[in-house]
Amino acid sequence: MFEATDRADPLAVGLEEAGRRALESLPGELRAVPSSSIPLRGENIVGLPAVRRMLDRVGDAGEVDDAAATAALAAGDVPALPPGVESSDALVSELADRERGLVMVMGKGGVGKTSVAAALAVELAARDVPVHLTTTDPAAHVADVVGEARGPLRVTRIDPEAEVESYRAKVLARAGKDLDEDGRALLEEDLRSPCTEEVAVFHAFSKIVSGARRELVIMDTAPTGHTLLLLDAAGSYHREIMRNAGDRQGAITTPLMRLRDPGHTRVLLVTLAETTPVLEAGALADDLARAGIDPWGWVVNNSLAAAGPSDPLLRRRAAEEVEQIERVASVLAERTYVVPRLMAEPRGVAGLRAMIDGSASATRSAA
Repeated sequence: MFEATDRADPLAVGLEEAGRRALESLPGELRAVPSSSIPLRGENIVGLPAVRRMLDRVGDAGEVDDAAATAALAAGDVPALPPGVESSDALVSELADRERGLVMVMGKGGVGKTSVAAALAVELAARDVPVHLTTTDPAAHVADVVGEARGPLRVTRIDPEAEVESYRAKVLARAGKDLDEDGRALLEEDLRSPCTEEVAVFHAFSKIVSGARRELVIMDTAPTGHTLLLLDAAGSYHREIMRNAGDRQGAITTPLMRLRDPGHTRVLLVTLAETTPVLEAGALADDLARAGIDPWGWVVNNSLAAAGPSDPLLRRRAAEEVEQIERVASVLAERTYVVPRLMAEPRGVAGLRAMIDGSASATRSAA
């Protein structure tokens, strides 16, 4: 639990209130369950000493040490963002120069992929750039995040159930029209297998990848495991097509070839400025490299270092973030963009545009 000590810091007060509202919204059955409260620490919980300090109570030695380290962080002690780190406003400006192409927003669950993808799409539409925002995540609701779409923005999602029904209908109409009753029954049974959903979703995904030749598409992807399955399917499809193409290989373009083409596809990896999310994003980058896909850029989301808080505890956490942002910018990424932490979860057009506007202000202040 975070408790603001600088009541003049609107970010600190907003984060404290957000935590309180989250607990107040718990169902009555959960509120009745005995619970314990652990204070938010100023350090990343990495390494045995930090793990031991995590559960120290107020008054324990570990708590005293943590409080002393936090209090020692005076104004001006938070390092500046590393050179070369740009705002998401700069990212939008780069994307606005393109009339078509695919931007895949990827990353582990919980890093804010949907918000980042939606913010990019909303800001592009506000600059009169026609954009198609879509998602491959069955659990994501980009339309709810965006709210009322404005300007040249189209919002869709790949609905696995709808795609399966559409795929089954097409196969039955094409392959089942000349079958007898028994043959059609066998085909229908085959289409009820679990792999049917994978094939149907891959067909929908491939259609969007190909459609980016004619429009600018921002794709919010599912968590890493689901997305890697799609890429694996793209690889299998590519190998099968090439194996049977013979002399026509030069005239064929598969979805995997489009994903590997930096002129068609830009992959953005979203992470948080914390040790574990950065390690996980690095592992995802390695998985993509094995598929022949190079990330175009990284987005560090929800950064306290970019938000510039005055609360001592938040400033200490911001100082710890800079080391991770430096690692991303100097070792892992070709391009690094940062999105500051906001007081509330971004919802609707105004909230999403604040992710971009706040990012521009933060990097100007750091400069």
